[in-house]
Amino acid sequence: MHCLCNGIHHCLSLWMVCVSLFINHGFGGKMKIVEEPNTFGLNNPFLAQGNRLQPKVIPYPVSGPAHFHRLAGKCFILTESTYKYEFCPFHNITQHEQSFRWNAYSGILGIWQEWEMANNTFTGMWMRDGDACGTRNRETKVIFVCSANSKLAQVSEPSTCVYSLTFETPLVCHPHSLLVYPTLSEQLQIEWDEAEQALYEGLITEQGYNNLLRNIFEDAGLLKSQKVKMKLPEVAADSGTPNSLQKCTEDFEKQREEIERLHALLTHHNISFDSEQTDDAKGTVSTTVKEQLLRGDNGLIDLQ
Repeated sequence: MHCLCNGIHHCLSLWMVCVSLFINHGFGGKMKIVEEPNTFGLNNPFLAQGNRLQPKVIPYPVSGPAHFHRLAGKCFILTESTYKYEFCPFHNITQHEQSFRWNAYSGILGIWQEWEMANNTFTGMWMRDGDACGTRNRETKVIFVCSANSKLAQVSEPSTCVYSLTFETPLVCHPHSLLVYPTLSEQLQIEWDEAEQALYEGLITEQGYNNLLRNIFEDAGLLKSQKVKMKLPEVAADSGTPNSLQKCTEDFEKQREEIERLHALLTHHNISFDSEQTDDAKGTVSTTVKEQLLRGDNGLIDLQ
């Protein structure tokens, strides 16, 4: 009897093991795998690292010093503590938390948009419109330092959601390597020269000069366009002083047409006039108009 009970118990145990194996393997193929959200960490076996980064905007075109254009398409990596930073000039900056916890951070700190300039010098690159950070987006300023090799040297966060990145490179070692003026087209250089001259002559204010410079830099693709345009000829016209030979010629033609119009008006009203040249050297003409009013004229024309 004891042996019979042991046999039944053994059969029941074997049956339970078979049922368990059948459930695990027979229905395992029907289980749904939930993909990891974009903000989850490096241990996601189902989604590539780059696919979890969702940019808000596309990078702006490559611009600035021609020797900097060789950096386009390259990326530089720096690992500090538990974070890895990847800087791709003229593209973006990303940050990846080097942790295997399920929700490790991986995101964009900024996307290439515009240069920062001061005193005819490029002082940095701005990467904006990164991942959301509270009520704003993350952004990063890239600062250049002369070095024998190009490398990402340091990353800091001087204020919340605003990062500072130091990029060392031999591309900035020459004293003139970061000048703005040589990077402009000939036409934009002429516009800058005219703005400088207008400021020197007092035809525009300092604010007007800065607005003109911004327009020039936007046209060159160095700054993100804000659609605020200001034309130099409109500003200079307020002074009432001819500032070019062309304008003098235009003013002379307008005055000549006005004189012809007045002559025609006098002739129409039968008012005679005599022209006598008094200075051949200077080419000036004096006109004496006789006083003669038409019948019924109330004195609209009173010439002496």
